[in-house]
Amino acid sequence: MKIAIVGIGGVGGYYGGKLALKYAPSDDHQTFFIARGEHLDKIRKNGLKLITTEGDFTATPSLATDNPKELGPLDLIFLCVKGYGLENAAQMIADNLHGDTVTIPLLNGVDNVERLNSILHGGTILNGCVYISTHFVRPGVIQQTGGSCKLLFGPESGSVEPYRKIETLLKDAGIEAELSENITVDAWSKYLFVGPLAGVTSMLEKPFGAIMEKAGYRRMLERMMKEVKSVADAKGIPLPENIIEQSLELTSSFPYETKSSMQLDFEKGKETEIETFTGYIIKSGKESGIETPLHDKVYFELTNRKG
Repeated sequence: MKIAIVGIGGVGGYYGGKLALKYAPSDDHQTFFIARGEHLDKIRKNGLKLITTEGDFTATPSLATDNPKELGPLDLIFLCVKGYGLENAAQMIADNLHGDTVTIPLLNGVDNVERLNSILHGGTILNGCVYISTHFVRPGVIQQTGGSCKLLFGPESGSVEPYRKIETLLKDAGIEAELSENITVDAWSKYLFVGPLAGVTSMLEKPFGAIMEKAGYRRMLERMMKEVKSVADAKGIPLPENIIEQSLELTSSFPYETKSSMQLDFEKGKETEIETFTGYIIKSGKESGIETPLHDKVYFELTNRKG
């Protein structure tokens, strides 16, 4: 099997590193990294160094490149880019698809399959989500600091059984993978947790602990989660009844100074996933007749913030 990981940041670096460590020396499987710039140069020269809670290791892919055309037809593709880069990533690998190619996005958001279907016209697109805390340290080095590292994936409709071999391939590489029969619910459950947190922490410029210890901030977070659930309900997504309570408890379990990835991007002056987290709920709310006043407020304040 020819496996490609597009985007070797925190998520792609961790899961791609695991796959390369297991399969790059294999005659049965090839693992390819699609990266760019100095990060690509360092990987080509020294391999990819992974610093994890399990220990440190260096993974060397079968090939690292910024030109997917070098790879030919691919059997399994993981898209591990930011939400705003999904279309570009899909266009990069569109010519690498064949009839049996499986493409799995591992990024924030709940409309990734819909977006990919408008670009990719070969093989099968599954949905996926991960629970992991990782970050880019420097070119050639990725660090995983927390999270269960679980990777959930599956078809949005139809049987999961045709993809059981992918689950086995991931598990054999030491990845906590689960082929899910309810991947849409899984993706929305994570989205309800991370989206409102991204908005609240970014707007208030406060870490998780500060949000949870002040009643007004916590109430704002809870109300934003309710807005997401209202949109999910309108779309017929059967989220657990206690999903908001579970999400608030999960937030409380993080170290006090934890910051959301979007908050960190705002602090660094980088492009952010505000459209993925906030803009999407506003748009979907309008389409469904659901009011989202707090998402409106967060979106307005963040998009009008001076750098």
